[in-house]
Amino acid sequence: MGFYSQRILPYLLDWSLSDLTMAQYRREVLANVTGEVLEIGFGTGLNLSYYPENIHKLVAIDANPGVHNLARKRIQKSHITVDNRVLNGENLPMADNTFDSVVSTWTLCSITKVEQALQEIYRVLKPGGKFFFVEHGLSNEPQVQVWQNRLNPIQKVIGDGCHLNRNIRQLIEKRFDTVTLKEFYAEKTPKFVGYLYQGVATKAV
Repeated sequence: MGFYSQRILPYLLDWSLSDLTMAQYRREVLANVTGEVLEIGFGTGLNLSYYPENIHKLVAIDANPGVHNLARKRIQKSHITVDNRVLNGENLPMADNTFDSVVSTWTLCSITKVEQALQEIYRVLKPGGKFFFVEHGLSNEPQVQVWQNRLNPIQKVIGDGCHLNRNIRQLIEKRFDTVTLKEFYAEKTPKFVGYLYQGVATKAV
């Protein structure tokens, strides 16, 4: 990772993902998180304020060491004890069947081997465990898809590997037994970057 990824991008992400609209989506996704929790793509810690009050401990990972300074400030102000690690979601060191809940917000777009990461998420969840997510990805409108595909090479550079055109529903349904999600455009956001997938995927018992 270079200077841009570690020194500039964390501040851009913190700014772009911290508005009130995104906060509402975070609140909705995290409302039913329970038990032992793993967050993939912790970033600058924007989710911390929206976890239920009964969550007191969290294992959090992010592949970018540059986000940790910003995250540390939020961790210090939180009631949650955070085990924050520099790790890639593609290779998790945790044992099978460890977590009751895994959380991912605006992260699957930028993981290189996203199918492998989803396999790892499934593996570390306990039977009956739930994967809570909100992600942006491929629109259901062909005209928007055209622009997503055209702009994707530029987005991958600006967003440090972020893809505009991943079919999140397809990726998650391929790995999980039960998936409940909704697809919609985020408010006040350009369609090519604002098509969201929000839901819960459950591991078989």
